[in-house]
Amino acid sequence: MFQDLGIKGRVLLLTLLPTTLLALVLGGYFTWMQLSDMQTQLLQRGEMIAEQLAPLAAPSLASKDGVLLERIANRALDQPDVRAVSFLDTERRRLSYAGPSMLNQVPSGDGNHVALISSADATRFLLPVFGRHRSLSLDDDSDADQLLGWVELELSHQGTLLRGYRSLFASLLLIATGLAVTALLAVRMARSINEPLWQIKLGVAQLKEGRLETRLPALGSHELDEVASGINRMAEALQSAQEELQHNIDQATEDVRQNLETIEIQNIELDLARKEALEASRVKSEFLANMSHEIRTPLNGILGFTNLLMKSELSPRQQDYLSTIGKSADSLLGIINEILDFSKIEAGKLVLESIPFNLRDLIQETLTILAPAAHDKQLELVSLIYRDTPLQLVGDPLRLKQVLTNLVSNAIKFTREGTIAVRAMLEDESNDGRAALRISVQDSGIGLSDEDLRALFQAFSQADNSLSRQAGGTGLGLVISKRLIEQMGGEIGVSSTPGEGSEFWISVTLPRARDDADDLPRAPLTGRRVALLEKHELARQSLQHQLEDCGLEVLQAASLEGLLDAVTGARHSGRPIDLAVLGVTTQDQPPESLRERIWDLDRLGCKCLVLCPTTEQSMFHGVLPDGNSQLQSKPVCTRKLQRALADLISPRLPRPDPAPLVTSSRAPRLLCVDDNPANLLLVQTLLGDMGAQVLAVDSGHRALEVVQEERFDLVLMDVQMPGMDGRQATEAIRQWEERQEKEPVPIVALTAHALANEKRALLQSGMDDYLTKPINERQLAQVVLKWTGLSLHQQGQERAPEAPPAPELSVLDADEGLRLAAGKPDLAADMLNMLLASLDSDREAIRQARDGEDRVALIERVHRLHGATRYCGVPQLRAACQRSETLLKQEDPGAGRALDDLDAAILRLAEQARASAA
Repeated sequence: MFQDLGIKGRVLLLTLLPTTLLALVLGGYFTWMQLSDMQTQLLQRGEMIAEQLAPLAAPSLASKDGVLLERIANRALDQPDVRAVSFLDTERRRLSYAGPSMLNQVPSGDGNHVALISSADATRFLLPVFGRHRSLSLDDDSDADQLLGWVELELSHQGTLLRGYRSLFASLLLIATGLAVTALLAVRMARSINEPLWQIKLGVAQLKEGRLETRLPALGSHELDEVASGINRMAEALQSAQEELQHNIDQATEDVRQNLETIEIQNIELDLARKEALEASRVKSEFLANMSHEIRTPLNGILGFTNLLMKSELSPRQQDYLSTIGKSADSLLGIINEILDFSKIEAGKLVLESIPFNLRDLIQETLTILAPAAHDKQLELVSLIYRDTPLQLVGDPLRLKQVLTNLVSNAIKFTREGTIAVRAMLEDESNDGRAALRISVQDSGIGLSDEDLRALFQAFSQADNSLSRQAGGTGLGLVISKRLIEQMGGEIGVSSTPGEGSEFWISVTLPRARDDADDLPRAPLTGRRVALLEKHELARQSLQHQLEDCGLEVLQAASLEGLLDAVTGARHSGRPIDLAVLGVTTQDQPPESLRERIWDLDRLGCKCLVLCPTTEQSMFHGVLPDGNSQLQSKPVCTRKLQRALADLISPRLPRPDPAPLVTSSRAPRLLCVDDNPANLLLVQTLLGDMGAQVLAVDSGHRALEVVQEERFDLVLMDVQMPGMDGRQATEAIRQWEERQEKEPVPIVALTAHALANEKRALLQSGMDDYLTKPINERQLAQVVLKWTGLSLHQQGQERAPEAPPAPELSVLDADEGLRLAAGKPDLAADMLNMLLASLDSDREAIRQARDGEDRVALIERVHRLHGATRYCGVPQLRAACQRSETLLKQEDPGAGRALDDLDAAILRLAEQARASAA
C-alpha cells in the first residue's frame, strides 16, 4: 500500500504519522496519569471523611442515639461525591442511614482498619469506631480499644469521571490543533517537491513519444537540476543512437530480404521432407497391419491344425511333438502381440475399455494361469487382498490383467527359490466414488542394481542383455505395462536390492462399480468351523483371509497330527469342526500317509479339501477318496474355494441339462470366406466336425455371388483379401439386401489385424461381430449360437452317462490304470491294491445302508467308491458306480437295479483280481 502512494502522499504520511503517534501516546499517558490521580484522591478523601465521622459519631454510637446519628449522616451527605452514609452498632445492625441504597457489597476487613470495595460507579468504605474516638484527648484510655460501632460510607465516581472526560476532551482538542498545523506545513512542502517532478514527468513522456529534441529547464533545486541535466544528456544520446539505429535497420533489412529468400527455399525442402515422413509413417502402419495379417494368418493354421491333429490317434512321441509345436506357436503369437501392442501404444491408437470387473477374481485368475510355471521352480505364489480394498471396479480388466501377468511372469522368471506375493490395498478414496489402488508384486529373486533400474522401462531392453542370459523375451513387457498404466492415469515403479529381491508396484485410480457388495454366497458356510494346515506363513495368512471371507471360523494347526487332535477334541466338546483345508507338498507330506489321515478325518465327520502345487496334483489325486471334489491346485481362487467347501458340506445333485436355447434342431448352414487355403480348410473342418453345413469360397466377389444365389444362417468373412476385401464385400452384400428387401444375414469378421479401432471400423462397414485369429472350436460355437440360435456339437463336450454299463467294458484294464497313474507302474499297482483292499468293506457298507434305507449314507458310500475307481483301470465298476450315484441322487426308481449291477461288478472285479494274482 505504501508503494502506491505518490510523493505528496508520502510526505504527508511521514509527517503526520509520527506526529500523530507521539501526540496520542503522550496525550494518552498524561490523561491516564491524571485519571489515576483523581481516583487516588477520591479514595483518600473517602478515608478522610470516614475518619472525620468516627469521632463525631463515637459518643452517639456509645449511647446509641439514633436521632443524633441521623443528623450527622445527613450533614455528611453535603460533602462532595458522598452518596450514602450509615452507622452500625457492634453487631452491624443499622442505627441510622442517609442517602440512596448502596451499590456495592459490604467490604470485608480485619476489624481494625478501614476496608473498602469499589465498582465502576461507586466505592464503599467500612470503618470501625473504638473508644479512643470519643474524645481526641482522653486521660483515661482504658476503653480505647473498645468497639463502639461502625461507620459506612459510599462515594460516587460520577464527579471524578466527569472531570476526567473534560481533561480528555481538552487533550484531544490540543492534539487535533497541532495535527492540523502540521498537515498544512506538510502540504506546502509536498507542493514544492511535486511541481518540479511534474515537469520532469512531462519531459520524459515527450521523449517516450519520440520527441528527442525535448530539453528540461532549471527546476530551482540543486538535486532536481542535476536530474534534469542527466535527462537532457540521455535525450542527446538517444537522438544520436536513433540516427545510428536507423542506418543499421536499413542495412539489416537488406540482409533479411536475402535471408528470407533462402529460408523460403529451405521451407519448401522441409515441407517435402515432412510429406515424406508422413508417407513413411503411413507405410509403417500399413506394414504393421499387413505383417499382423501375414504372420497371424499362418499361425492360425498352425495352431488350428495342431489342435485337430492332437485329437486323432497318435503315438505318445507324436503327441509330444505336437505339444511342442503348439507351445512354440503360442510363444510366437505372444511375441507378435507384444510388438503389435507396442506399435499401437506408440501410435497413440490403443483404446481402453471401461467395464465392471472384480479385482479379486482378476488377481487370482492371473496367478492360477501362471501357477504351473512357478511350481515347476518350487516357488510359492500368494495373493493378499486387504479387507478395505474395493473389489467391484470399472476399468479395462484385460489390460490390467496383461500388466499383472507381465509383472508376475518376470518375478517367476528371475526368482530361483522363495515366494512371490501379490498385494492389493486401498491408498485413498474420494467422495465421487473413485478409489486409488496400489497393487504390488514382490519376489525373492536376484534383484536389480541401480544401472539395471535405469534401463528397466526402455523398449527392447532387459536387465541382462548378455549372451548367457537365462530369461528370454522381447524386452517390451515392462514398457507396454508402463504405457498402459500411464494411459489409465496411474504410475508404475520398482524398488529392488541386488540379491534380496524386487517389488514392482502399480498405482491406479479407478471408479467403483455401482454394485460394490460382496458377491460370495456365504449361506452354506456361515458359522461353521474349519481347520487350516499350511506351513508357509504368507500362504497361511492368505488362506485364512479367504476362509474368513467365506464366513468360516478358522482354527490353525501346526501339523497334520495336531489338526487331527483338534478335530477329535472339538467333536467331544460339542463344537465339531466340519471342514479341514490342507496345504501340502510331497516334501512335507507323502501322499500315502495323507490318505490315511484323510480317512481318519472323514470318520470324525470332517470333510477335507487338499491344496497342492499344480506339478503334484497327479500324485495326490489317487490317494483322495474323491479327487475331483477334494483336490485343488495352489493358489486357490476364493470362489472355487467357497464352492468346493460348500459342495463338501452339501453335495449338489446333478441337474438335468437345460434345454438348449435353439430355434430349430437342424444343422446351421454357414458360408466361410477366406483367401488363405489353410485357414479356409481349418474353419471348414472345425465347423464340419461340429455338425454344421459349410460352404467355402476364396474371394469377396465369389461370396457376393453365393449370397445372392443361396440363403445362409451366418457368414464368416475374412477381412483382408485381394480384389474385393471383406469390408467391401460386406458393404456390397448389405446394399444388395436393401435393394431386394431381404432380411440381413449375420456377417462375422475373421481378422488377424491387431491395430486400434479395428472393431469399430468393421462394425461401421456393416458387419455384426468379429473373431480375432487364431480361433478355436469354442469361439466358433459361441458365435454361431449367438447369431443363429443354432447349437453346434463341440468335441470333448461332456455327455450324460448311458443307462446301463456297456457290456464291452472290461473288468480290469491295466493300460488304462497305467495311464491314469501318469505312466508310473508302482503308483498304478498301489492305487489298484488300495481299491481292492477296501472292496469288501465298501460292499458291506453299501448293503447295510441299502437294507437300512439310509439314502444319505448310501449316496455317500457309492460316491466314495466312485471316487476311488476313477484312478484305477476298472472301467466296468466305474461305470456302475457312476450310474448308481446318478440315479440315487435323482431318486430314480431304477436305482435299485443299478445297485444290483454295482454289487455284481464288485464281485466280478474281486474274482478277476484273485485270478490274476493266482
